[in-house]
Amino acid sequence: MSGALSCSTTDLAVLLGPNATAAADYICGQLSAVNNKFTDVAFAVDNTYLLFSAYLVFSMQLGFAMLCAGSVRAKNTMNIMLTNVLDAAAGGLFYYLFGYAFAFGSPSNGFIGKHNFGLKDFPSASGDYSNFLYQWAFAIAAAGITSGSIAERTQFVAYLIYSSFLTGFVYPVVSHWFWSVDGWASPFRTDGDLLFSTGAIDFAGSGVVHMVGGIAGLWGALIEGPRLGRFDNGGRAIALRGHSASLVVLGTFLLWFGWYGFNPGSFNKILVTYESGTINGQWSAVGRTAVTTTLAGCTAALTTLFGKRLLSGHWNVTDVCNGLLGGFAAITGGCSVVEPWAAVICGFVAALVLLGCNKLAEKLKYDDPLQAAQLHGGCGAWGLIFTALFANEKYLNQIYGEKPGRPHGLFMGGGGKLLGAQLIQILVITGWVSATMGTLFFILKKMKLLRISAEDEMAGMDMTRHGGFAYMYYDDDESHKAIQLRKVEHRSPSPSGVITTPV
Repeated sequence: MSGALSCSTTDLAVLLGPNATAAADYICGQLSAVNNKFTDVAFAVDNTYLLFSAYLVFSMQLGFAMLCAGSVRAKNTMNIMLTNVLDAAAGGLFYYLFGYAFAFGSPSNGFIGKHNFGLKDFPSASGDYSNFLYQWAFAIAAAGITSGSIAERTQFVAYLIYSSFLTGFVYPVVSHWFWSVDGWASPFRTDGDLLFSTGAIDFAGSGVVHMVGGIAGLWGALIEGPRLGRFDNGGRAIALRGHSASLVVLGTFLLWFGWYGFNPGSFNKILVTYESGTINGQWSAVGRTAVTTTLAGCTAALTTLFGKRLLSGHWNVTDVCNGLLGGFAAITGGCSVVEPWAAVICGFVAALVLLGCNKLAEKLKYDDPLQAAQLHGGCGAWGLIFTALFANEKYLNQIYGEKPGRPHGLFMGGGGKLLGAQLIQILVITGWVSATMGTLFFILKKMKLLRISAEDEMAGMDMTRHGGFAYMYYDDDESHKAIQLRKVEHRSPSPSGVITTPV
């Protein structure tokens, strides 16, 4: 522990009288015991903080589940809920067996980790079980993002295959590059050989988590093609609205709550002093990170609200929720190294990026039921660029270690080196995920394991694949009218001439 107490018997003995050596041994022993207690408390506080953050991030799985359920049609509710459960379950097993080792198994090379498979030789000086749990929660978040892009038309076995591959290999390799002490583009590299003298700054994962999940979903949705009825014969977009705005709002607030573990929790430790004996410590940086996260999301929500009002003439709660989440995805990369005022700019531009990506998706006849690729991929990429423009040198030095003349935000007087590192991160993540997940989805399509049949899609996967609907519903007004017509046809006249319905 930094600032640990020290005691020397030789030094004390000179100051003491008779029995000086014995007295000095006793005093130093007591001081050592106190010092060990302080060290134990520091580890306990930091691990408790990280475990609590892991629980918050895991609660986001419930948020994803509710958001997905509300954003699809009712006939596919059970299917999308089941995929969210299995993202966590399959992801847990494969991240335990392979993922954590590929991501953080040190010492290793710059490309991939090679120790701690199945948590062998664990815990170690480089990581404890709380680290594993926290990183697993991140890995399954990336898988949850992808599931939204390919909702309502994907075979169940494809979910299992892609989720296992993403959490066990694709995502861990990316997190090794940018978060491990051995990663080739990591700002934490111990040998000091940093990319552009800075390393890519992606504090909580605008690129590592959100871009990975968004680009994986992009390829899945592109290779599958749009849902039946999403575009008419003339190419005009037809809205296939989700069945429950209430679930969308519930999911959004759960994700908002969980983001306070996602971003502030990425410090991993809270009991770190910047200036001993003052209010300047990592606890203050944690609070600032929660504030920047909040401001970016709020600004993006309001910008989307008025932006959609101008574009469509409606106040749309679903679009506002997506805008809010887009602001969160964007601020995630630089949440700890920017001022609160900069977070407002981040959220404003993130909303514009999301609106623009959605317009482009319609023109290209791209169908993503949850706007996941646009929201997480597009806004995540903007978040990395935003960090390169507004990162504060003081905050970078506090979090990533003192480095004289450290490259920081371009608009903050820090030059263009950080921008170069961030652009490389965007390019390599796009290339890696496209090469791996794009290939996987293509193989699944060729093996006829990707998309369900047109008949099953029209009927809904809850009935055809899962044995029944999640609950009774009317899919649209026409089906409701048909049911009512059948009821009328079965009515019989009473002796008084009044039409009655048999019980």
